Amino acid sequence: MAVAVYPGSFDPVTLGHYDIIERTSKIMDRVILGVLNNNSKSPLFSVEERVNMLKSVTNQLPNVEVQSFDGLLIDFVRKNNANVIVRGLRAITDFEYELQLSQTNRVIAPEIDTLFLTTNLKYSYLSSSIVKEIAMYHGDISAFLHPEIAELVKKKFA
Repeated sequence: MAVAVYPGSFDPVTLGHYDIIERTSKIMDRVILGVLNNNSKSPLFSVEERVNMLKSVTNQLPNVEVQSFDGLLIDFVRKNNANVIVRGLRAITDFEYELQLSQTNRVIAPEIDTLFLTTNLKYSYLSSSIVKEIAMYHGDISAFLHPEIAELVKKKFA
């Protein structure tokens, strides 16, 4: 069984994230969305809120599940008996950073591969940080998020 972990902060989950999730669900038997609890960052949404948002937007994908984690990604991947880490690439700058991480992970865990998926061109510029900045100034974020997620973001900045 091919099991993949797609890790991220998902703060909030964007349509770009969803594109990668949906495509991965068609490739892999099981997909685990790993919501990172990073103590060095101050997220807009709690880990529990991010997990719930992901569950809500992926509830029609039967082979996708959502879990939170902290610590090393490799430990989380191994704990879930996964054999693939999925990463989305928007631009060459993403590739340089992600390549470095994947090579480091490969040294630590040679049995785990990294699968890179390029984002759909219409989301190649999109990041959660950009969405939060637009929302902070009460701009229109409807083109970047599922409607229910957009509402949650707007409430945070109300």
